[in-house]
Amino acid sequence: MNPVVAANQAFYQAIIEKRVADICASYVPSEDTYVILEGPRYTTLGYEKIAKGWADFCASPLWLKSIEWVEGPFCQIEGCMAWLAGIILLTVQVHERDFTVKFRATFVMRQNQQGRWQIQHEHVSAPLNDPYGIGDWLKK
Repeated sequence: MNPVVAANQAFYQAIIEKRVADICASYVPSEDTYVILEGPRYTTLGYEKIAKGWADFCASPLWLKSIEWVEGPFCQIEGCMAWLAGIILLTVQVHERDFTVKFRATFVMRQNQQGRWQIQHEHVSAPLNDPYGIGDWLKK
């Protein structure tokens, strides 16, 4: 299996199991590590803030029951850097209510000196229905 895809799968499993130490170990421990979130905040910059966000997530009533790639993941590795991207479905449980949300996901990964692939940049987002008020400009 592609080692970057395997690292992503391990990261997703740690999120599902709310193993905060393993989630945080998936990120490059740098104040330049940058995350663009799907949630109410736009971004988080810096490993310490990212780690606090995950600790708070793991203490919250939000549970990710599954994370499934439905398009991709597409991946390219060049030396000690790689990218991984596609579309994911999150099956979520909040206060005993289950629902599924679809997102775009992109990761820029860096291989550390021990050979482990870690997240340097993460971007998870959903498109807006009509951001410019003209509908989809792609014609059929």
